[in-house]
Amino acid sequence: MTQQAKVIDGGKVVIPANIRRELDIKRGDSLVVERDAAGAIILKTYAQVVREAQQRFRDMRGADGAGGSSVVDELIADRRDEARREAARDEAWQARQR
Repeated sequence: MTQQAKVIDGGKVVIPANIRRELDIKRGDSLVVERDAAGAIILKTYAQVVREAQQRFRDMRGADGAGGSSVVDELIADRRDEARREAARDEAWQARQR
């Protein structure tokens, strides 16, 4: 859908009301302004930018998470390994004390 927007004093752009309603853009909201490779202007809401960033991270990981485990999972696994090593050292120390 192509619509017209008007530039008014101070370089302000008036976004058509129906688009503002559809995207829930309210007075005072900030938008992200980008230019594509052809030089076209792209306006995005912060919600759109966040969704795009989340999708990029999902793509890096793979849709099913197969691209790698999460940092939290790795940290938990490392801590469990360390706890097992500590328990083994404690048992060995206690055996020497008997």
